[in-house]
Amino acid sequence: MSSKSNLVDAIQQLIEAILKSLGYSNTKKRTWHQHVVPYEDNWAVRREGNKRITSKHRKQSTAIRKAKTLAKRYKADVIIHRESGGIRDRISYGEE
Repeated sequence: MSSKSNLVDAIQQLIEAILKSLGYSNTKKRTWHQHVVPYEDNWAVRREGNKRITSKHRKQSTAIRKAKTLAKRYKADVIIHRESGGIRDRISYGEE
């Protein structure tokens, strides 16, 4: 049983090495989805996965407009959050 699992592990490592050499990766790629989120007493645009905000705005509508501009550029989505933090809407500009 042990030699069988060692063989399976060796084959799996070989396949991963081949895929990596061909440019495939098992790590998740960065996305460009833009989140419109409450920030202090205002609104902010933040790229998905980022801790830092991209821009701050007094109105949610202004933040949405900025997020749409960025999402169109990168063929990504805009995820609009409520003041409570829940998701209100999602707009997709990805390739169809």
